[in-house]
Amino acid sequence: MKTLNDFNFKDKQALIRVDFNVPLDKDLKVTDANRIEAAKPTIIKVLEDGGSVVLMSHLGRPEGQEEKYSLKNIVSKVSEVIGVEPKFVNNCVGEEAQAAADNLKPGEILLLENLRFHKEEKAGDENFAEQLSKLGDIYVNDAFGTAHRAHASTTIVAKYFDNKCFGYLLEKEIKNLDKVLHSDEKPVTAVLGGAKVSSKITVIENILDKVDHLIIGGGMAYTFILANGGKIGNSLVEEDKQELALQILKQAKAKNVEVHLPVDAIIADSFSEQASTDVSKINEIPDGWMGLDAGPESIKNFDAVVQKSKIILWNGPLGVFEMDKFSKGTIALGDSIAEATKNGAFSLVGGGDSVAAVKKFGFDEKVSYVSTGGGAMLEMLEGKSLPGIQAIGE
Repeated sequence: MKTLNDFNFKDKQALIRVDFNVPLDKDLKVTDANRIEAAKPTIIKVLEDGGSVVLMSHLGRPEGQEEKYSLKNIVSKVSEVIGVEPKFVNNCVGEEAQAAADNLKPGEILLLENLRFHKEEKAGDENFAEQLSKLGDIYVNDAFGTAHRAHASTTIVAKYFDNKCFGYLLEKEIKNLDKVLHSDEKPVTAVLGGAKVSSKITVIENILDKVDHLIIGGGMAYTFILANGGKIGNSLVEEDKQELALQILKQAKAKNVEVHLPVDAIIADSFSEQASTDVSKINEIPDGWMGLDAGPESIKNFDAVVQKSKIILWNGPLGVFEMDKFSKGTIALGDSIAEATKNGAFSLVGGGDSVAAVKKFGFDEKVSYVSTGGGAMLEMLEGKSLPGIQAIGE
């Protein structure tokens, strides 16, 4: 794959698709600059080579040109993180954008206005993509979070460039996911949590060929427990997915994958921080009670599996970690994965909720890699080829 290091950007202008879809508070100030930090090495490489940079990104889901989604709101944060104040232009195509790009000097950065202020972006419009392509000499895609979308700036624009490559972040994402999906090291363990089996079916089916152990936790575990004849009280369940759960267990057995389900749960009499709680066997939860976290025995069992693993993928929490009362299972799993990582395992965490959990509890520095793209990562785990990645290879 063509990467940033295949090019010298001296006197060249890089058109870089970044993912600056960052959260803003009510005063439109950036509350988490992680995504800007993640793009910094790519931007700095181009500038240090003696090139200039045109940055394009979306922000939020605007319904037209809404002020609160303008990328001008992030200019000061980009300046602070990168160390170079970007010039800003009120459009991403058209005469104004073209003139600003044409006047850019080596060492300078231009930040374009929100791509999604134009409906042509999401539509993958060829004419819009061609206009974007005129803003740079070399196209760099460094936006893993949108690599699964065939949008104008992530996929279509690449056809107008002979010189195109992955940025450092996207290269890192591909290599780290590859390490999980095609590793020679064994055993490989996948921990899948979160609320629903239905959102993870294709992931489970695709990774059964790649893993030795599958830990299933979180809300989706209860569908498996019910399918196996257990009593789950008022716990979250997908009634219509029981047959599917049994099929997954059957497929896993045929492929010699050990499936580890929780054996006990922290149960509550209501979905609230104020609820009364108890510990119950997971298949004997009384009516009126619901399982909201993994219990102590389950935590112990999962830890034993994680400690003997060489490769660990974690996608989805083990409980309702947003409430302190039900965060212990997720924290214990984080501790467990951190310990295994310290002892030489490779661990990758991805997916919105798991990333939020590792950040909240300070595990982001204790695992090998935290993926920046939830949807894109899941699609790679499902075995799909991502249009934004394919476009660079073409």
